[in-house]
Amino acid sequence: MNKNKFAVTPPMGWNSYDYYDTTVNEEQVRANAEYMSAHLKEYGWEYVVVDIEWYSYEAGTRRELYQYLPFGKVEIDEYSRLLPCLERFPSSAGGKGFQPLADYVHSLGLKFGIHIMRGIPRIAAHTHGKVLGTPAGADEIANPSSICWWNPDMYGVETEREGAQAYYDSLFELYAKWGVDFIKCDDICRYDMPSAKKEIEMLHLAIQKCGRPIVLSLSPGPALIDQAWYYSQYANMWRITDDFWDNWPHLVNMFERCELWQKHVSEGCYPDCDMLPLGYVGKGFGQERYTNLRKEEQVTMMTLWCLFRSPLMLGAELTKLDDWTKSLITNKKVLHLLSGSQGARQIRRTGEQAVWFSEDTQEDAFYLALFNISDESLKISVSPSEIEIMTFGDKELEELWTDDIIGGTEGPFEAEVPAHGARLYKLRNR
Repeated sequence: MNKNKFAVTPPMGWNSYDYYDTTVNEEQVRANAEYMSAHLKEYGWEYVVVDIEWYSYEAGTRRELYQYLPFGKVEIDEYSRLLPCLERFPSSAGGKGFQPLADYVHSLGLKFGIHIMRGIPRIAAHTHGKVLGTPAGADEIANPSSICWWNPDMYGVETEREGAQAYYDSLFELYAKWGVDFIKCDDICRYDMPSAKKEIEMLHLAIQKCGRPIVLSLSPGPALIDQAWYYSQYANMWRITDDFWDNWPHLVNMFERCELWQKHVSEGCYPDCDMLPLGYVGKGFGQERYTNLRKEEQVTMMTLWCLFRSPLMLGAELTKLDDWTKSLITNKKVLHLLSGSQGARQIRRTGEQAVWFSEDTQEDAFYLALFNISDESLKISVSPSEIEIMTFGDKELEELWTDDIIGGTEGPFEAEVPAHGARLYKLRNR
């Protein structure tokens, strides 16, 4: 298990990707941070994460052809480390990097994070850039055959070559100086390139050396289940799916993925179901829209993510949140599952329904979730033996989305669940 204590509960926050894609700027980050501080912080939402291409000057300018421009202009320092694009993040001028923005986020009582790609910038290797802390240059530690297939910005590093660790150490020395609390590292989780596994270990070591607690999140998925022990030793979060978007088939598939990973959730180590595509998303992709997920489907998603204890990262433009979405993500009784439950497990899944169960860690109580994954309203029944209790007769059941309280009955417990919807019950002794 990861020995750090940087994420004793699943991280909760906002990430710029689902709405802005590669184009987010400082003004937009500040606006979302201000909203989070004013309206969401009290519910546990705290990380503000700037996602991919923050160093690019031309990001999004030819989106009809490229998500990531081939060999575009980037901001970079003399030691081969990418810096924020000055046009999009003006407070970074004068070599300040993300420190002014991080300081502002911290002043709001929040935490600051950034996205990085595995490896070293190709432009640094091509121009024989220096690497802090080693005589080896960027061209010597870069591995030109270790290339992300979907983003052209980086080469992987020659993990066994002298100077490779020094490069990662210098990155995190810089990030610690900026005040970064969270790193999402991409092109690494599913080992698309052979060096990726070793580079996870190098990232972890660099965090240990930098002197600042920094949560390490690995993308993209799906993570490899036979590597669960490795992820848990070196990272705090790892994606168990490729990019998750706002469509029902993606959501149904997550029941299988969560079942696969349910035994690998522990303090500081979280299989990650990916971002929550709620509210308005897609502007940076050229298709701004209100989420395609129906309200019932959004309840299903939040119920599964919270019960499974996945990290929660909002993909919405927060300044456009409607009241219903805000109520969905500020339900304290549901969010309590992230910090106050354990042992979530799927006890049944068919083509029409799924049933999950977990235990409260702070009182003598249990949680029972009924999911209707069919296209019609459905009565779902659960017997006491399925959840290893003697009877429902001595239980009080509180449905956490509606606040309805009912008494248990002898025999099976049954509830009507809407199509694509969920019911989440807290069970206590009467």
